[in-house]
Amino acid sequence: MKIIRAILIGIGIWILGVSAYTLSYEFQILSDPEQQANTVLFTVIIPLVWLGSYTYYKKGHSTHGYFVGQVFLLVAAFLDATITVPLLIVPNGGSHYTFFTDIGFWCIAAELMGVAVLYYYIMVYPKIKTLSKWNSI
Repeated sequence: MKIIRAILIGIGIWILGVSAYTLSYEFQILSDPEQQANTVLFTVIIPLVWLGSYTYYKKGHSTHGYFVGQVFLLVAAFLDATITVPLLIVPNGGSHYTFFTDIGFWCIAAELMGVAVLYYYIMVYPKIKTLSKWNSI
């Protein structure tokens, strides 16, 4: 696994995700802006993680998607703990505890992991399986 590559891609996913989250407050459609921001993030995380996985695997790596997704998630959680919560959540009356125990956070975390694993099984695993089949002949 190319850990530095995965960390840098995870940082990019986090930056774009937080940008979409905060930008959603500027264009309020729903009556609950927090629910709207979580819905936007829940929606935008799918293409972001798919693109991040594509970027990671385009060099021919074969690391299981679970581990790539785990790095993406750990990077996002670290950056949320050090940047998002102190700058965006605490000033609005929240805390690290409320942020990390919120069901929305864990749903998005599960989605992130699921997309990374799904990308692996759809785009990477069939190639690995085909290559190993041809190498055994």
